Amino acid sequence: MDFNYSVEDEAFRAEVRAWLEANQQFAPPPSGPLDDGGKEGWASRVRWHKKLNEGGWGAVHWPKEYGGRGATVMQRLIFREELGRLNLSEPGLGMGIGLLGPTLIHWGNEDQKQRYLPAILRGDEFWCQGYSEPGSGSDLASIKTRAEEDGDYFVVNGQKVWTSVAQFADWIFLLVRTDPDAPKHKGISYLLVDMHSPGITVRPLVQMTGGRGFNEVFFEDVRVPKKNIVGEKNNGWQVAITTLMFERSGSGGNEGALTQINQLAELAKRLPRNGGSAWDDSGVRQKIVKFAAEAYALKYTGYRQLTRQLKGMPPGPEGSMMKLCGTELSLAIAQYAMELLGPYSQFEYNAPFALDRGKWSLRMLAARGPTIYAGTNQIQHNIIGERVLGLPKG
Repeated sequence: MDFNYSVEDEAFRAEVRAWLEANQQFAPPPSGPLDDGGKEGWASRVRWHKKLNEGGWGAVHWPKEYGGRGATVMQRLIFREELGRLNLSEPGLGMGIGLLGPTLIHWGNEDQKQRYLPAILRGDEFWCQGYSEPGSGSDLASIKTRAEEDGDYFVVNGQKVWTSVAQFADWIFLLVRTDPDAPKHKGISYLLVDMHSPGITVRPLVQMTGGRGFNEVFFEDVRVPKKNIVGEKNNGWQVAITTLMFERSGSGGNEGALTQINQLAELAKRLPRNGGSAWDDSGVRQKIVKFAAEAYALKYTGYRQLTRQLKGMPPGPEGSMMKLCGTELSLAIAQYAMELLGPYSQFEYNAPFALDRGKWSLRMLAARGPTIYAGTNQIQHNIIGERVLGLPKG
């Protein structure tokens, strides 16, 4: 990979930087480690998205004909780098911008593109993802939610789980089984469902951190117009895989781990130990440097993933490697923070006398989750073993 940016890319960076510096006061404050699904935080992110969209930065990677910037892979990276430089972030308003929009651009008919894409870009409608189900684990193709034909409608019955931002979503893109007799990867369809339809119930899943960002969603005789199917009936698996490819390719680098490592180093410098600080212990410094080395290795692995995209190649094993190693690294950082804190690790988030407001213990509680969602780490081991190392299936 050529690490030198082109003249066009540097001009893009200058434009992004100037706009962000002039408008950063409209961004919400940096989010804390606890995402509680609160309305106030959601409203502030909506305002930030609308401001970004006013400046033409709402969906930089979308094609220009659909309201985006037509940004290249490198320019998307630059956009994220410039956000990070100012400690800003993309709003994170569900799955419309990053997942459904690009999927519709690829698979949707013209009526669907005209109906949904402008509303997503304006921040008028928000989307959640209806993939996971109870009992299906990481075997997405084993879904049981049914959609039966009734005239011009499908009637949907079933349940989805771990549905992020469902409490705020206006729509859900939903995998349903439309042919129960077909092999499990067949007979699946991809539907766009109005979350305000009669028969839909959303219940929060409160995590041990207190966060309420996940939900379970129930469908009871929900009527969905047949025109809301994306792609062909019983061929939704291909559409679903396209969405997953956008999810993995949009994962970016590993800046979050590097930030945590820097914060961990600062914590070690403040923790008293043997008349000095924990940072004075060479063993502590070596451990934190080891974390940093792993984080930089992940960063450059991410660049390998970008190189494949720049060459027009399909996604490679880098996505699975980034997911597996990145989440394991974050878990190891959180565990070591507990070790450094000793008795202070028992304080809850925002508890009196807690160091750093107790964010490290909260991160420890939250760090296991990413090793499970978006394809469990056990599944990522299988993918790497079979597709990279050529090992037989277990």
